[in-house]
This record gives sequence, C-alpha cells and structure tokens, in this order.
Amino acid sequence: MILKDIFFKKFVITAEIGPPKSWQVESLIQQYKKYLTEKIDAINVTDNQASVMKFGSLGMSILLKQNGFEPIYQITCRDRNRIALQSDILNAAFFGIQNLLLLTGDHPIVGDHKNAKPVFDLDSVSLIYTVKNLMQGYDLAGNKLSGEPPKFCIGAAVAPETEYLDSQIFKMEKKINAGAEFFQTQLVFNPEKFIKFINIVRKNFGKIPIMAGITILKSVNMAKFMNENIPGINIPESIIKQLELDKEKTKSGQKGLEIAANIIKDIKPYCEGIHIMPLGWINKIPQLLSLAEL
Repeated sequence: MILKDIFFKKFVITAEIGPPKSWQVESLIQQYKKYLTEKIDAINVTDNQASVMKFGSLGMSILLKQNGFEPIYQITCRDRNRIALQSDILNAAFFGIQNLLLLTGDHPIVGDHKNAKPVFDLDSVSLIYTVKNLMQGYDLAGNKLSGEPPKFCIGAAVAPETEYLDSQIFKMEKKINAGAEFFQTQLVFNPEKFIKFINIVRKNFGKIPIMAGITILKSVNMAKFMNENIPGINIPESIIKQLELDKEKTKSGQKGLEIAANIIKDIKPYCEGIHIMPLGWINKIPQLLSLAEL
C-alpha cells in the first residue's frame, strides 16, 4: 500500500518504532503484531535515531513488510553518501517498500559514537530530489536505470510549533518543490499553534497531506526535558500542571493518554492523519486510539 493512495480517503494513522541495539528482533515483531495489527496504517522505522547505533531501518522495514505491516522506511543522510543512499533505496523498492521519510539526521556528536565521521553528502531536500529522479528512471548523476523505475511516496518532516515558523515554511516549500508528497510533524502540544500552521500551509501549498506528531507524556521530568533539549517542541505550562496534579495517574500513563487524546480531538478536523511516537509505550497505542475516538 502506498500512502498517497489513501490520503484524503481516510484519516491516516501511523506509529514510530525504534529498532533495538541488537540483532534479535523477533520478540519486537510479535509485540507489534499484538498491539498494532489493524490499529494503524503504517509503521515508521527510525534510522539510528539520535545518532545511536541500532538495528538498521531497512532490515526492520523488510521484516515488517514480511509480517504483514506497511513500513515507512526512514532514511537519514548522516551515515551514507549519495551512492549508498540510492543503492539502499533501490533495495527497498525490490522488497516492496514504497513509503519513505527522508531526513537530514542528527550529528554523530549527540549519539553514542561521538567520534564517528559524519557524511552529510546530501541533505533532506537533495535526498528528496534524488528519490524523485529515481522514480523518473535516472540516478543523481543522470545515468538511466535499467528496467522499470521504482515507485515511492515521499515523506518529509516539519516542526509546526517552532518559534522560527517562517524558516520551517521556507524549508517546506523547498521540500515540496523537490518532490515531497506528505509531511509528518514534530510533536504537537498546542492545538492553536498547529491550526495556525495548517492555515499557512493551506494558503501557500494547498492540500498537501499533513500528519500531526503525537506522544504520550510519561512524567513532568520528560515534559521539561523535551522543552529544554528538543528543538521545535513547546509543551505549555498548563499541560505540565496536569501531569503534576495526579502523580499516580501520570505514572500509569493515564494522564498522558488523556492529554494526547484531547489534542488529537482538537486537531483532527485540520489534518490528514496523526503520527504516534510512543517512546516505548507501544502497548498503550490501542487505548490512545480508543480515547481519541479513532
């Protein structure tokens, strides 16, 4: 299933999973089958997220495809040059992986191999352009591919609640011009800011599919850490106070679920889907969808 065939026909639900720091992933596949089967439309697989070495996103995407899920293969420019990136993308096409999320990626200095040499031969915009070329039958050097060109649905990222919104809109335009066909956003905690962002997007770019990033807050400390350390995230004081009021409810995840479900209800009329980043709480996704009446 290619995502562009279902946008605007239904409210699309995706979830993000991070592969483990291990080659043994069978138990995770079973966990996904237990909690995600028939609940979501596709699963994003992170690519050594935060520059931490883990099981590869291509390998996990292939396994998900083989186990009945629709993967969204995330690819960053940090670790591979343009030759390796194009080769991996062709590999994905062979295994029936059609949905991509193309990212620049975090610098290795933030991860667990701080001495690793970063590549960044391309960035997210030029990687989008590269995939568009492959879909037209040519590699980035202009050489013609043999056989039928691959088919993909190209996704990109955007941060709708950043204080530098004009910069994000400018980057969105570059990504759309390069070939991006849908966007998954950074986490949304302020519906009014998200709606303002959507209105700007609709005015400038029309009806391009936008999927709002959603997470389940686990603690007050988690919320404060995100505010202080993750660009583009702005958790309002009102939400932090909700987490503080009932520590037991917050610890169990119930308060975080309620907050996330209310955000979904507020923004659902304005976007084409949600992208859930459970941060280890995959088992709570069915409950979140139920509370959000999805």
